[in-house]
Amino acid sequence: MVMTKGTGADESQGQPSQEMFEKMQAYNEQLVKAGILLAGEGLKPSDAGAQVVFTAGETSVVDGPFTESKEIIAGYWIWEVSSLAEAVEWARRCPFDPRYGATQILEIRPFFDMADFAEVVDSQTLAKGQELIERGDA
Repeated sequence: MVMTKGTGADESQGQPSQEMFEKMQAYNEQLVKAGILLAGEGLKPSDAGAQVVFTAGETSVVDGPFTESKEIIAGYWIWEVSSLAEAVEWARRCPFDPRYGATQILEIRPFFDMADFAEVVDSQTLAKGQELIERGDA
């Protein structure tokens, strides 16, 4: 998963410009042609969302905006690549929008696979987890 990150202050920039939208479409087209783009979306500003916070057994809900947050996820892609190095190479090609400041971050994080839990979870539980994924319930 590749996450586009910004700050709460970035959210005030609003929608991308026509030029930036076209650049991102061209970039996404390259990802599609390469066969690695599985999904991707931009996220609405945090004032349209909420955070569910778990603290010492208590649950609370905080409505957006989250301007006090140092980093806010502004969008994401899900790529299927052969390695972290390949994901980094694709991320380096992403268009840069100077309206969002001098520093912009794409964070790349691999997904866990059920096999990653084999040393701590029994095989029956893993099989049930895989079944849920395949059914689309997870």
